Amino acid sequence: MRFADATLPDGSRRDIDVEGGRIVALLPSSESTTSDADIDLAGALVLPPLVDGHIHLDKTLLGLPWVPNQATGNRVADRIEAERKVRAARTVPESETGANLVRQVVASGTLHLRSHVDIDNRLGLRNLHEILKVRERFRDLVTLQIVAFPQSGVLRSPGTADLLDAAIAEGADLVGGLDPVGIDGDLDGHLDTIFGIAEKRGVGLDIHLHDGGEGGIAQLLAIAMRTKAAGLEGKVAVSHAFALGSVPPARAAEAADALAAAGVAIMSHGPGAATMPPLLLLRAHGVEVFGGSDNIRDAWSPFGNGDMLDRAMTIAYRANFRHDHELSVACEMVTAAAARVLGIADYGLRVGGPADFVAVEASSIAEAVATRPRRRLVVKAGRVCARDGVLVV
Repeated sequence: MRFADATLPDGSRRDIDVEGGRIVALLPSSESTTSDADIDLAGALVLPPLVDGHIHLDKTLLGLPWVPNQATGNRVADRIEAERKVRAARTVPESETGANLVRQVVASGTLHLRSHVDIDNRLGLRNLHEILKVRERFRDLVTLQIVAFPQSGVLRSPGTADLLDAAIAEGADLVGGLDPVGIDGDLDGHLDTIFGIAEKRGVGLDIHLHDGGEGGIAQLLAIAMRTKAAGLEGKVAVSHAFALGSVPPARAAEAADALAAAGVAIMSHGPGAATMPPLLLLRAHGVEVFGGSDNIRDAWSPFGNGDMLDRAMTIAYRANFRHDHELSVACEMVTAAAARVLGIADYGLRVGGPADFVAVEASSIAEAVATRPRRRLVVKAGRVCARDGVLVV
């Protein structure tokens, strides 16, 4: 099968030949080959599949009647309590709303996801089991990593540690964590628990860290130290890391050096009111930075659509990226960088690589990030799975 006249990220025009779900040739485009093509892309920009490095499939209410946000404060603890009320009232299983969201993200070009799934002493493993159903249902369209996430804390939610361990045994891929000091009030106790499970099970970690200032920096440094001690370099990420944007640049640079030495990645979703990690500074110091959607139409946030080009624009806007090379950083955060963090080795537009890509109505990466154009096609293993933002499989 031939997809003719694609503009690749480097600006070259190529015909993409596909056999057996793989790219077998990237040939210079010409008018003579376009007439023989199965699909003429007419110069549309082709990107590797988008990657959402941080989503909450079990939390979304997508497809249900509108639910007003019920949080009465801005603290993480306030929002946790508000979510419990919504969770207690819902009658539609998480697998159904999660499936609604997966369909939407695939239609926008996302083919790889890392979803955090709530685990606590009230829920048990229910949400995990529901999202495992989603993973199986869409296994031919998306890769879905699952983080066992202690949304209610670990130490303040007795029994959660055992549930996190059980979650890994039952199919979760990584251990999560949440504000060791801000929520659990015990840095060493929290990290002892989650790193202990990760080492026992031979998996990585992805830790939510909202705590700011020097307190947050101290937690980041502790995570970096434990990562090196456990030999988990390249297998640990910290999501949000607002503290990095709330301290002077010199202090952020010191923390960046420690994170880079430990191979700890940082996820940012371009937060609204919170401080933003200094992305370019982190990259300059060797830290892998990547992007995610975070909450989408749930008890935490009424916003979000699962479109990672839209998210790249939000990240770029919040980071004050103005130049094309900076907009390319935002795009990399939701493509190749996120793929590296998720450990997706078989990724990218290359001969011999998977025939997975998204065609967008743009002339360059910078234009794609700035304008978030319609997705002409989304292709998985050489098969068109979405056209013009609508799933067709």
